[in-house]
Amino acid sequence: MKQPAAKFFLPLLLSITMIAGIFIGFKMRDSFPSSGFFSAKQQSSVEEIMQLLQSKYVDDVNAKQLSDTAIEAILSKLDPHTIYIDAKEVADINDEINGHFYGIGIEYEVYHDTFFVTHVLPNGPGDKAKLQIGDKITKANNKAISGKHLEIEAMVNLLRGDRNSTLSVEVMRNNKLITVPIIRDLIPVNSIEAAYMLDNKTGYIKINQFSTHTYKEFMIELTALKKAGMQNMVLDLRDNGGGVLDQAIEIVDELLEGDKLISYSEGKHYEKKEFRCRRQGQFETGNLILLCNEGSASASEVVLGALQDWDRGIIIGRRSFGKGLIQEQYDLQNGAALRLTIARYFTPLGRSIQKSYKNGMYAYYEEADNRSPLVDTFHYDSSMMVTSPKGKHLFGGGGIRPDYFMPSDTTRIQKSTGDFIYKNMATQFAIPYYNKNKKTIAAFQNAVNFSNQFQFSTTDWESLESFASTNNISLDKIPSIDKIFIIENLKSTIARWQWNKNGYYQVMQSSDPYIQKSMSILNR
Repeated sequence: MKQPAAKFFLPLLLSITMIAGIFIGFKMRDSFPSSGFFSAKQQSSVEEIMQLLQSKYVDDVNAKQLSDTAIEAILSKLDPHTIYIDAKEVADINDEINGHFYGIGIEYEVYHDTFFVTHVLPNGPGDKAKLQIGDKITKANNKAISGKHLEIEAMVNLLRGDRNSTLSVEVMRNNKLITVPIIRDLIPVNSIEAAYMLDNKTGYIKINQFSTHTYKEFMIELTALKKAGMQNMVLDLRDNGGGVLDQAIEIVDELLEGDKLISYSEGKHYEKKEFRCRRQGQFETGNLILLCNEGSASASEVVLGALQDWDRGIIIGRRSFGKGLIQEQYDLQNGAALRLTIARYFTPLGRSIQKSYKNGMYAYYEEADNRSPLVDTFHYDSSMMVTSPKGKHLFGGGGIRPDYFMPSDTTRIQKSTGDFIYKNMATQFAIPYYNKNKKTIAAFQNAVNFSNQFQFSTTDWESLESFASTNNISLDKIPSIDKIFIIENLKSTIARWQWNKNGYYQVMQSSDPYIQKSMSILNR
């Protein structure tokens, strides 16, 4: 009996259809995400090697450590500012960016494996618990923190914690052990290091970084200084390594008039974006001095570049670092983060101030330290030159060049003097001295009067020499300039405790050549 044609052709038709479907599927697979039925994901060489190491290597391997090393090696082939941030470091970095953390509000120094309280934040948790400068912290939550194996990182982790949680610390004060309960709270990380009047019409503001609260802090200080009669401003950006870009933009907007361009940015995967003045600023016409050095970078250079391009103010100092790249931070699944360079920023006149990094990361960062202390020897590329509205020639490619160059202090101090200062002996001596002389110090109206009028007696200096000798440091034959250096350091430390950071800077700036140059220009 003859079979129907359908019985013969149907299996053949189904086979042809299946083969055609597979063929079309393979042809179309690149148009779809890699996951799926037809996915034939090929492992990268890095993944293959990691699997082989874990399954075949002669000894145990730390897969995470190897993976982190591989990532860092890959990123090292890019720019110096694209970095991998380990999960343990992410929280600390985010706290710095956000401008706060939760803790007890103290600063401390370590001497001979003991934590000494050197500053108590006014109205902070430690202050409310009556902690004092000079307290020796011996235990935290019954855990001993003094001894030969003291770890600063572990100490920091003990002091910080959740908001409203309690930390019980044991402190040694006047040779007595005292237990002090402290309720942790929000501790601000202030961007404004100092703000006060230099004279009856000149205000001073020092910004140490740009966090998410910097503009708000700046406006509080600007308003207060204007009420105090400020007509001139000295804006100190020395050693300000940058931070949150939009905060720098907002501050420039207070200093530039009209709708002027402040900066613009663009990258291969980042459309050009302009940042312009949007409102009437609170200090658009007053005399302006800007201070910078090789530690001024990134967002600081945005401020410097914008104001220099528009002939707004005078820059005093040394050439800035030279970072003209913008990063965004991306959280990774393992809790780590990738800080990725996504664009370059440019000054209003189109300058990129990014310096070369072709010789690698080490040379890139060392360049700033290796600059001549007496003169700027950088060779500026004439092809990167632009002209400001008032005819000033400005250059890109290597940071912001100041209008007035300030050489570094190359005065050499005696080794014994350096040991005394840099081993924190000055602070250790100052703690009992301050506690003993609090009433005398507090009688001075302000830090300036204290700086000008307070004198260490011969007996005081002899006590200091004796203290230094117990630490195998001899100060009896140091030159007078070294003695002045030590006394200034002591007085600024004491002023910090009595009048906070403003007091510290007011004492230090009595001999600051940057401030002296600023006042000379403003008063001429």
